[in-house]
Amino acid sequence: MNFAAIATALPVEARTSFTGLPLPLLASGKVREIFDLGDALLLVASDRLSAFDVIMPDGIPGKGIILTQMSLWWFAQTRHLIQNHLLPDQAGEFARRGLHDRDLQLRSMIVRKLKPLTIECVARGYLIGSGWSSYQKSGEVCGIRLPAGLRQADKLPAPIFTPTTKAPKGQHDLPINDAQGAATIGPALYAQVKALSLALYSFGHDRAKQAGMILADTKFEFGTDAAGQLFLIDEVLTPDSSRYWPAGEYRADCSPPSYDKQFVRDHLLALKWNQSPPAPRLPADVITRTQEKYLAALRNLIG
Repeated sequence: MNFAAIATALPVEARTSFTGLPLPLLASGKVREIFDLGDALLLVASDRLSAFDVIMPDGIPGKGIILTQMSLWWFAQTRHLIQNHLLPDQAGEFARRGLHDRDLQLRSMIVRKLKPLTIECVARGYLIGSGWSSYQKSGEVCGIRLPAGLRQADKLPAPIFTPTTKAPKGQHDLPINDAQGAATIGPALYAQVKALSLALYSFGHDRAKQAGMILADTKFEFGTDAAGQLFLIDEVLTPDSSRYWPAGEYRADCSPPSYDKQFVRDHLLALKWNQSPPAPRLPADVITRTQEKYLAALRNLIG
């Protein structure tokens, strides 16, 4: 789909739950709901938004559509690097299964049933976020020693792989080093996902650069089938799983503006909220401007 078609398809009101679908619900996360289709899974991206690991009472209208359409675009772009979990004919799969609601189709993917790896694969090209916090304390990120004197948001000498645990719901993921990662999923598989994560990051960084954006860091998820084949799963290179900066506004020694929910985080920090449920309601202008951030990232890439 082109950008104009996606933008005009966004709902006026946020759709924050799809549990009313007549399908077995397998899981409900911060954003996505997963339904059992028997021989496949239906992944539905809602318009929910979380900040500081708490789901906000207000969603961002159409956010799930934007995330899904961006993921579909990136899955197509990265097929030369790794196969992904999408069943080949998405339109045909929706029709065959009687899923005709257009809004549902635009925010959903029908995917293979795979076994997710028990680590999250994070690749970083810039020193920001939790990586910057870790570097300030120890000069390292996930056991990787970095040069002295780096500033916040500095570009790293080379991209680094900084995986985390996949914590149970309600708990925080924790950074792990190479040895811990290899012990968790096995040395050979760990080496494979490390190499793929760095290759995917480099590819994404180059494509984002062509679109006037900087891909600072991103998170990938992988899964395996019964034969042990590796697939790229979940979402990929979206503003929810990645940190994008406008290239024209980038500078080091600060936290650059980003195409994601940082606008919401900044609003919440100004409220002195204690970051525990229940979260405060979001003003209309914060919702609108957050939607604009997500749309701008999509437009830059495919518009």
